[in-house]
Amino acid sequence: MERTPVRPAAAPAGPRTAVIWSVLHGELGRHPGRSLTVLDVGGGTGGFAVPLAQAGHQVTVIDASPDALAALTRRAAEAGVADRIRGRQGDGDALAGLVEPASVDLVLCHAVLEFVDDPAPVASALAGALRPGGAASVLVAGRAAAVLGRAMNGHLDLAAALAADPAGSAGPRDTLRRRFDVEAAAALLAAAGLTVEEIHGVRVLAGLLPAAVADSQLAALVELERTLADRPPWRDIAAQLHLFARRPA
Repeated sequence: MERTPVRPAAAPAGPRTAVIWSVLHGELGRHPGRSLTVLDVGGGTGGFAVPLAQAGHQVTVIDASPDALAALTRRAAEAGVADRIRGRQGDGDALAGLVEPASVDLVLCHAVLEFVDDPAPVASALAGALRPGGAASVLVAGRAAAVLGRAMNGHLDLAAALAADPAGSAGPRDTLRRRFDVEAAAALLAAAGLTVEEIHGVRVLAGLLPAAVADSQLAALVELERTLADRPPWRDIAAQLHLFARRPA
């Protein structure tokens, strides 16, 4: 593994990403002075990839959208990290054929498993891409939050459909193919051969508060999100669930 001076990854700590970055900083801190090989599946325009590259890590972003990858290229150039970011077009369902086995130290797979045809082979591909001891950051949509949100907006029929559907979908017009609870998400990663080390809720409260409250008390909201993120039952009603898992060494 290449050894180069690296810096802490600097990234905005808003309510959508603060908890995730806290976990990622912990993992990066396990490898002081090392430039890690990072794979960001569905990484889009580089919200995570660019700060990681700025910190000295080598990042490959796989995304199905050529427009997103073009924006990633521009953003990387503007940030001065074009030499540390590579974009590759492809989707989650084809991941196994896009990445060399056991070739990366850290995999990010955020808001991808909700859309793929079958999440099980994608989770297996994530695990297979990792070197032994490597880690995966997986972010999925939470079922409970979707049920609560629709019920609070008066769509009780959709809330009932979401609660009853095994995949956590509200029907053919739903923009997501599935949603997860903690147990289902953890079981998916375990079946792929990963050991789940941490589970956090992301946006426990941010989606429930009026915008005026969230905007006027942003620092307090971020701190409260961090406080509640790993505490059931608040964790379990978050809009998204963040699972941090590792391939056994």
